[in-house]
Amino acid sequence: MVFSLRERYISLLTDFGFKRVFGTEPNKHLLLDFLNTLLPQHHQIRDLTFKNSEKLGNTAIDRKAIFDIYCEAQNGDRFIVEIQKAKQNFFIDRSVFYASFPIQEQAEKGEWNYELTPVYMVGILDFVFSDHKHEEKFLHVVELKDQDCRVFYEKLKFIYIELPKFKKTLEQLESHFDKWLFLLRHLTELDAPPPPLQEEVFDELFEVTEIANFSPDEQRGYQSSLKAYRDWYAIEMTAREEAMKQGREEGREEGREVEAIALITRQLTRRLRQELSEETRSRLSVLPLPILEDLSEALLDFTTLADLDAWLEVQG
Repeated sequence: MVFSLRERYISLLTDFGFKRVFGTEPNKHLLLDFLNTLLPQHHQIRDLTFKNSEKLGNTAIDRKAIFDIYCEAQNGDRFIVEIQKAKQNFFIDRSVFYASFPIQEQAEKGEWNYELTPVYMVGILDFVFSDHKHEEKFLHVVELKDQDCRVFYEKLKFIYIELPKFKKTLEQLESHFDKWLFLLRHLTELDAPPPPLQEEVFDELFEVTEIANFSPDEQRGYQSSLKAYRDWYAIEMTAREEAMKQGREEGREEGREVEAIALITRQLTRRLRQELSEETRSRLSVLPLPILEDLSEALLDFTTLADLDAWLEVQG
């Protein structure tokens, strides 16, 4: 059964939407146009061929890699294009692992001089790197460099785009690259092609992403992909809220401990009629709240600093 959707256009951040626009032979010129926005003018590509997106290692026990899109330009350059919806442990490691397959497959039988063609790993990220979250820069181009920051090997590049950092409105779009990023983030919010995006390549994109043009099977495929994306988003948001809630609870707990330590320090100073040493204060500062509460009652029986030391020794 196909359910009607309120949106006119599909989301490019779903697996279905991403592969429909960038991963099919009839629409490969859209991928070509997008990739050329990432490449310098002297290295623009005119055509490309899709390759098998599932690559196997050299032996049966090797890990296999499955790419969203894997293609080869007419000049031999190889591109892996992936969309990553959520943060993942060792994501950078995975990128390097994936990039190793297009390198290894270039090996030729017999005599070979090891000359390689360039490999690009392009990651469209629906999240922000933890170590870049305070930076405005959302495009990262990574190359192998030596200790003097000179490019050591120019044929391997990792290009990452942190989409959540792209905040431009329609009126602020300046470059063709800006327009692509705006569509990646906001296509489903549009009711019609706005003037800044009325270009030939984007006219074609609007046509292939309009849900009304889909067959029933395509609509079902998209709805399934959209549900998976929304489920992921709900899980991600819940995890963030739980983390924030836990952080607030831990903050309140820490605040109560600080207050308890300050109070008990004052009580001990009055009870023992002397200032506590830095060593004693340090020992008190690491006590958890339940132990501090016990100490607040026990200190009423203390008469000397030795009583406090003995009590602390018992607590371990």
